[in-house]
Amino acid sequence: MIASVQSLGLSGIEGYLVSVEAFTADGLPMFEVVGLPDAAVKESRERVRAAMASCALSFPVARLTVNLAPADVRKEGPAYDLPIALAILCAGGMVPAKRLAGTAAVGELSLSGELMPVRGALSMAIAAKERGLSALILPAHNAREAACVEGLRVLPAGSLAEVIDYLRGEADIEPVASVPYAKLLQSRGTRHDFADVRGQKSAKRALEIAAAGGHNVLMIGPPGSGKTMMARCLPGILPDMTLEEALETTRIHSAAGVLGADSGLLLERPFRAPHHTASAVALVGGGSKARPGEISLAHHGVLFLDELPEYNRQALEAMRQPLEDGFVSVVRVNAQARYPARTMLIAAMNPCPCGNYGSRTQPCRCKPGEIARYLSRISGPLLDRIDMQLEVSAVPVKEITAGAPEEPSASIRERVQAARERQQVRYRGQDAACNAELTARQVSTYCALDEGCQALIERACEKYHLSMRAVSRIMKVSRTIADLAGKERIEKAHVLEALGFRNLEGTFWK
Repeated sequence: MIASVQSLGLSGIEGYLVSVEAFTADGLPMFEVVGLPDAAVKESRERVRAAMASCALSFPVARLTVNLAPADVRKEGPAYDLPIALAILCAGGMVPAKRLAGTAAVGELSLSGELMPVRGALSMAIAAKERGLSALILPAHNAREAACVEGLRVLPAGSLAEVIDYLRGEADIEPVASVPYAKLLQSRGTRHDFADVRGQKSAKRALEIAAAGGHNVLMIGPPGSGKTMMARCLPGILPDMTLEEALETTRIHSAAGVLGADSGLLLERPFRAPHHTASAVALVGGGSKARPGEISLAHHGVLFLDELPEYNRQALEAMRQPLEDGFVSVVRVNAQARYPARTMLIAAMNPCPCGNYGSRTQPCRCKPGEIARYLSRISGPLLDRIDMQLEVSAVPVKEITAGAPEEPSASIRERVQAARERQQVRYRGQDAACNAELTARQVSTYCALDEGCQALIERACEKYHLSMRAVSRIMKVSRTIADLAGKERIEKAHVLEALGFRNLEGTFWK
């Protein structure tokens, strides 16, 4: 007898339909899984056999073949355990197949029959909805994640026994109700607040501009000047993610297996801070299974690289293209995937090995050659892709001990939100969500300069030897400063402030 159960697979962050077919025939007892399965899928034979025994179900004593179609796409992971078990039960006549019409099933089985969470549940739910399926049976731990998809009945189950009782009509599974996104946003909170950062008004201003336009930032300063703390406060002033942005970000985290059990839609913009020992694969993605890297996990959020010169040079250079293109194409022998990577790069570093080069309070112990070698770890092409470069000085003790209140993140966020709303109106219908994402043609259209501003940039190019990419990024930052000021056109004051964030290359990398 032949039975078929619909399931779903994961390729990158995209889900696709998989038809799980089970065929039983008389002959020497055997159990074979075909359809290009990996080792985890092949091992499902023992998990399914033990899970059925735990549910007091007899495993068919027959020649049993399970096919995963399409057979030319490699199947990975234990998410096919549940559909394989259901297909076998339907083929053996132990479970009626009619209640599985229009329903897909995914889930990993433990030896006791419990359903374990799987990666990529949100992507699978989206694929099920797009392919016309009406319901999805999956582990209860993935229910909140999949319930973000409207128009799909999400049926959470805790064990194989629950699913069997549901298919036999002996019990019902209550679908998980989806919560409106606007209501979910009410529970959004922030861990770090700029009100806790003493002084550093110029650095806060720079990070406000960066948040308003989505620009990359490099902070250079001595240890303890507040670079890391301010970077961790940055997500608190970024505007709320739209529903589309939240879905895309959650899909990436789910596909990478870092979302966590019982997690729903991601509401806060991600903040990723990998250690400086991270490899190029860890940063941009890859490996034998083409998994997403840190730059994709920070999509629509912040990628913070502390102690930038300590990172492997090859790893840093691998990020140049993703920072420019906004996506990563990972191609391997066994897998390939394309991951979005529109992130704000916030980097921090000391000016020298001892950290006190240029300090007004502490003497530098480094020799000129040591300083040059330290700074040379950051290549010119990478620096060219960083929109804003600012020097962060140590805060005087008087400002630290002063009781004067600092501006909270909520107030800064209101200004950032207003600037982003202006950009959304301006770029409606365009492939750009903020100023940092503008293409060269869009820069000439939306960042037009008058004769005075053009002359100013020409003089800066002659003095600082700026590249065309640097000029383009200065124009984008100027556009953001004008948006924060509520101006329709870019003025000289905006260009001057933007130019002030491009002078560290001449100060430190001369």
